[in-house]
Amino acid sequence: MTSAAVVGIGDISALHLDAIGQISTIDLVGVCDVDPERAERAGQTHGVPWFTDHRDLLAAVSPDVVHITTPHNQHVPVALDALEAGSHVLTEKPIGHSVAEGQRLVDAAAHTSLKVGVNFQNRYNPSAVAIREVVDSGRLGPIVGARGAVWWFRPAAYYDRAPWRGQWNGSGGGVLINQAIHTLDLLLWYLGRATRVTGVASNLSLPGVIEVEDTATVLIDHSSGVRSTFFATNAHHENADVELEISGRDGSVSLAGGTVRLTDSTGTQVIATDEQATGQRSYWGRGHSMLIEDFHARLGESEPFWISPDDGLAALRVLRQTYQQSGMLPSGSAL
Repeated sequence: MTSAAVVGIGDISALHLDAIGQISTIDLVGVCDVDPERAERAGQTHGVPWFTDHRDLLAAVSPDVVHITTPHNQHVPVALDALEAGSHVLTEKPIGHSVAEGQRLVDAAAHTSLKVGVNFQNRYNPSAVAIREVVDSGRLGPIVGARGAVWWFRPAAYYDRAPWRGQWNGSGGGVLINQAIHTLDLLLWYLGRATRVTGVASNLSLPGVIEVEDTATVLIDHSSGVRSTFFATNAHHENADVELEISGRDGSVSLAGGTVRLTDSTGTQVIATDEQATGQRSYWGRGHSMLIEDFHARLGESEPFWISPDDGLAALRVLRQTYQQSGMLPSGSAL
């Protein structure tokens, strides 16, 4: 049995709290939010102590794992305090709201025996695993290119409910950092880290409402020598299924509608289908609970968790470089 605490009671915390409650080997021992009403409501709902300062939580309940589900600019400060207190850390993406902040967590993780994991839960989806296996098998022959697309919708009300989401200082970006980073991470996982990034980001649908981008197009040259093209928007009319395709000399593998299809000389076949969640957040999939269970199960291992702060920094660099190239970062902002 391991103990867990959740810091930050916003939308994404519900998935962490639900997963913790359903996994018999994890014991929730505390929750925290700077908003006293939210903290108290979560504490009463789950029958655990609640706090408005994460440092008080760390001192009072000493959790084995701190789950960080705060606004982006609080990820690194909370993580560093948790490590200092002797707790393992599982943080939501991004690892920080800037590359400089993300690097602080990478450096801290390199100098501790405690586990630090990043919640890129889509890597656990059956679709993602199947694509990785096909790419690694060499069945497609030499990879010649790839593409990814995220067509989602976020209205002004989404940002009104939590203004930090639309601010550079709070979020560190828009659609790329808050929604599309998961698909960006998959491209980097399949094809290697970015060696060159050329991107354009802009605010097309909500000028005057948000500071950050709602639409972006990025070309990524990967360490494998492959180039991918990536498009993301929050200006679509709905949250459509993520699309991804990797093409090789001898075939291709694609994700659409939660289904993976492999096409080669023998024809086209379905090789994986994601089990979709239901309700308003169905497009998030079911990977959270799998990642959370796996992270807690690996605490006794000597090796770092396989989705590391360095992985988080790789994706963060791509999107922040896109903002910089687009002239969107506020004057004086660090990359």
